[in-house]
Amino acid sequence: MIEQQSRISENNIVWQPSEQRVSESNIKKFSEQVGIPVESYDLLHSWSIEKPGEFWSEVWDFANIIGEKGETAFVPAEDGAMLGAKWFPGASLNLAENLLRGDGSRVAVYEANEQGVQQTLNMAELRSLVAKAQTGLRMLGVEQGDRIAGIVTNGLESLVSLLATSSLGAVWSSCSPDFGAKGIIDRIGQVQPKVIIASLDYQYNGKPFNIRENVSTVSKELESLSAVVSLSETPELQVESGVQLLTWSELLAHEVNEPTFTRVPFHHPSYILYTSGTTGLPKCIVHSVGGVLLQHVKEHQLHCDVKKDDVLSWYTSTAWMMYPWLVSGLASDAAILLYDGSPIRKDRIGILWKIAEEIGITHFGISPKYLDSLEKCGYEVGKNHDLSALQAVLSSGAPLISEQYDWIYNTIKEDVLLESISGGTEIIGCFVMGTPIHPVYRGENTCKALGMAVDILDERGVSVIGKKGELVCTQAFPSMPLTFWGEDGDERYFNAYFAEREGIWTHGDLVEQTTRGSLIIYGRTDTVLNPGGVRIGTSEIYRVVEQIPQIKDSIVFGFPIENDEEIVLCIVTENGEVDEDLANQIRRNVRKKASPRHVPRRIYVVKEIPYTNNGKKVEGAVRSIVRGQEVKNKASLANPECLREYATLAERSYV
Repeated sequence: MIEQQSRISENNIVWQPSEQRVSESNIKKFSEQVGIPVESYDLLHSWSIEKPGEFWSEVWDFANIIGEKGETAFVPAEDGAMLGAKWFPGASLNLAENLLRGDGSRVAVYEANEQGVQQTLNMAELRSLVAKAQTGLRMLGVEQGDRIAGIVTNGLESLVSLLATSSLGAVWSSCSPDFGAKGIIDRIGQVQPKVIIASLDYQYNGKPFNIRENVSTVSKELESLSAVVSLSETPELQVESGVQLLTWSELLAHEVNEPTFTRVPFHHPSYILYTSGTTGLPKCIVHSVGGVLLQHVKEHQLHCDVKKDDVLSWYTSTAWMMYPWLVSGLASDAAILLYDGSPIRKDRIGILWKIAEEIGITHFGISPKYLDSLEKCGYEVGKNHDLSALQAVLSSGAPLISEQYDWIYNTIKEDVLLESISGGTEIIGCFVMGTPIHPVYRGENTCKALGMAVDILDERGVSVIGKKGELVCTQAFPSMPLTFWGEDGDERYFNAYFAEREGIWTHGDLVEQTTRGSLIIYGRTDTVLNPGGVRIGTSEIYRVVEQIPQIKDSIVFGFPIENDEEIVLCIVTENGEVDEDLANQIRRNVRKKASPRHVPRRIYVVKEIPYTNNGKKVEGAVRSIVRGQEVKNKASLANPECLREYATLAERSYV
């Protein structure tokens, strides 16, 4: 196997923390608590994985988790495997109790849409709404362990529903209302909820949407369903006989102001999340109360430096793991922004930044695609908005390209912590993060997350530095899934992450580790290109191609040819055309900025690039359709109709 030369550079520092930033950071205080100098992050990380019980127990104490911790933090599996390990077996806690903590007068939630900030709630007001919703759910017969499903936008009602569900020891699961009936049934149909809470009407990009027909179809498919709660006061919804239909105001029509909390064991289910793969039905991933809470407070407080009265935002739908990640910001005494709508409108390009300026967002979470769209609009964020409160820009969903680091520091803010974080729905958190004590290097993810025994293995299973390999995790951590919901869930869970390297979590990312401990993520291993035996991540090509102004979007995949593979690039252009000049520019730039091996053999112009509902490109689906294979789970796609164009790609001319 030929390996590409590393693109690591020693002179790519784009941000350096000040001494004050380091000294006032949460991770500095945590290092003092555990007696390890903060300057020795490698030592702190080594201790966190060599003494996992001690580390996670200290995280519990540092974050002031509410509940009974018990005497033991970690019980390893008898055979030493990751599966079978137990965390805090004597613990008793409630997720909502920890999220609804603190002074009732402090701001807890800002709710906004495409028109701007709509309302602000303090913690006492939020607790009162949760108490009313909790009472309403209890009167509908909801008990500990029941599933409650939201088909909801990212608004206040969704948050209240989640917290009320959690307060009862029930399990929350949600989909975005734009999924369509089949996409929703493929997800919540597997977990058979007792109650559905639905946004029957919503707006996106200035357009109204009505999903009554979809919700009616979904409700008829669920034998477990006893009630549908409409967030619209005019439901006009057909449901099966025996299924109660009520409005949000009816659910909340109770004179209570303080919720009660059912404390449950550490490993009690809290959320069921769904993968967005296109090879079959989505996997229903069950996450624990304690695992979610501990992982998130660690990431928020130690890595992102979220503190009391900070304001955390992340542009996300309720279907993505970043939604519960955002909600958990409440456990760090921060306020959170709930935003429902399009992040960019032609008449409101900077809507999210206008909100950030208005409410003083300190931690701004987005995706590389959003940043790319802003850049191509020519929008100068820092010149248009006062971002004096902004401390950190966080990005996930795909690798940030090197040029986006430059754009952020040149266009958004010069003195800001940038963290390109990476993990997954499967762990409801991150393997790779940043910290406020590390310098930020252009094009690199800063460090391995504390408590996560991350390694990079080559095709021989050997740990490598300075070469591409597969990201693995070699030791148990609290936010590992409990199981996959449904029949043979444990077996399917094992096969998904442990079958390839027994006893080791194989995550599926192609990654390079640098000598300074940072990581470079090249893409998913199942979409790796392999022309002439050279392993190429798709992001290596995107980072070059999508810097060309005429190209609005692109997707790349490998096509088999004569016992080898050639690279095929599909692009969306401003004028819907690609000529020899543009094709030559693409190939010239790729050859210069990547290598001759990266140069696409065929270039096609297409009308649209397929994405998942969570905003990720689906190279695998395109590769399958071009090869004449079936894409089984089209309901996972935001725009499945565009695949028809790719089905005839091989018959079309290319440049």
